[in-house]
Amino acid sequence: MGAEEQTQAAPAEQGSKRLMVLLAMAMFVLVVDTSLMNVSISAVIEDLDTTASGVQSAIALEALVSAAFILINSKVGDLIGRKRAYVLGLLGYAIGALAMTLAQSLTAIVIFWAIFGGLGAALLLPAMQSLIHGNFSGAAQKQAYALIGAAAAIAAAVGPLLGGFVTTFLSWRVGFALEVVIIAVVLSQIALIKDVPYTGPRQVDAVGAVLSVVGMGGVVLGILVWQEGGEFVLLLLAVGVLGLGSLARWLLRQKRAGRVTLLDPDLFRSPNFTAGISGQMMQQITLGGAMIVLPLFLQMTLEYNAMEAGLSLAPLSLTMFAAALLVARVAGDSRPAALIRTGFALAAVGILIIIPLVPRVDSGWWLVIPLIITGCGLGLLVSQLNNYTLAPIEEERISEAAGVNSAAGSFGLSFGLAMGGGVMLAALALFFTQLSESSSVIPPAEQQQIATVLQEDAEVMSTTALAEQITGQPAEVEEEVLAINETARNRSLQVGLLVPLLATLIGLANSFRMLRLPDIKAANSLEGLDF
Repeated sequence: MGAEEQTQAAPAEQGSKRLMVLLAMAMFVLVVDTSLMNVSISAVIEDLDTTASGVQSAIALEALVSAAFILINSKVGDLIGRKRAYVLGLLGYAIGALAMTLAQSLTAIVIFWAIFGGLGAALLLPAMQSLIHGNFSGAAQKQAYALIGAAAAIAAAVGPLLGGFVTTFLSWRVGFALEVVIIAVVLSQIALIKDVPYTGPRQVDAVGAVLSVVGMGGVVLGILVWQEGGEFVLLLLAVGVLGLGSLARWLLRQKRAGRVTLLDPDLFRSPNFTAGISGQMMQQITLGGAMIVLPLFLQMTLEYNAMEAGLSLAPLSLTMFAAALLVARVAGDSRPAALIRTGFALAAVGILIIIPLVPRVDSGWWLVIPLIITGCGLGLLVSQLNNYTLAPIEEERISEAAGVNSAAGSFGLSFGLAMGGGVMLAALALFFTQLSESSSVIPPAEQQQIATVLQEDAEVMSTTALAEQITGQPAEVEEEVLAINETARNRSLQVGLLVPLLATLIGLANSFRMLRLPDIKAANSLEGLDF
């Protein structure tokens, strides 16, 4: 090769490497974003003068919007262009992060972070996958997937630590401002990306799209309205269930008529696929439920700051990361279903140990071993569930199946976040009322009033914060109110942890079904289809 040819080849090679790094940066932002919210809950509540349930609702809503629109936005990306969808997705996420940097109310967070950010994620992920396929090939494509997967895994592992550090020593807003900066850097190099044309059918299953949003949205929104004490909870849940049932019937009817469908219902004819989807959903419900209750326990009961909460959660995230990497390398000929069963069993054991510890410990150190056990279990699931679910699917349908898999996981995460928080707050209200009305210290005329105030104002409040609000009462009444708050709060946190525990037990039961099914080895590499 001559000197001139070498000069021409070098920039192309350099550009490819730079593009890999830029795509990995975008993935890092997507994954670390929710970790920032989880460890900053108490700081956000205090800064915006809002409630724990309000912040929980925003976190669950963001995951719900991503789940409800990921299948639709995959098609939108096909129609408007994958590169344009990628840019719009990044802009949606940047708007959400900027809103978190500047927000003065929970409403701004719900609209811009949860809804705009969720829509951005639903556009970004399918587009990113298509762009990797179109901009890399051969060994470079595998390298790109490996780098982006590593960025996602590292973000999940270090997210609680990074968020805790930034929130404690700077501000929770700084973390989101850094997200905006990273996205700006990625967008400044957008010319490196070559668009990937779409040559498939351009028809859209609008009815299926609407039914999927109504179905998933109705179920999760019903739970969120319930935890806020709103009305029409049963109506929303009924609309959600009816929407999901109608979606199934609609897809079957469209398939029989030979028309375009939002997703191919024949995917669910494979028992391995349906068992894998079920396992994926239970894993994410477990993770969502645990990651809404545990930060509240650390920040409200133990009164940890964000850094201390992040350090306390690190055994879970770091062990999950390490276990997923290790098992992927050394699994050998082990049956995936057997590893999945072990994963759910370990996660269940870890959560079972944590539940009785909640009212008895005064330090996060007591949680290290059960969090390591839980992290090992979740790491096993991360390493196996994706391949198990997609292995039986033919190559031409693998991207669609991966989209369904991602939607199921995101829906499970939003359900776990909403249900974990909803059950916890409902239990809190019940225990406040019971303990206040049975108190022999609080005057009977004030029992209901104090119970109501605790329900509306204390809401998983730390003992120190509540003590500052009830000054002026007789000393014995103040002491009794603080004792009621502490007892009710700890019991409600225990009840909230029953959500991830139940999900692990359902997943464990499902894994026995997996063991009865034959193992299927993927005909082609599934590299990159798990993000």
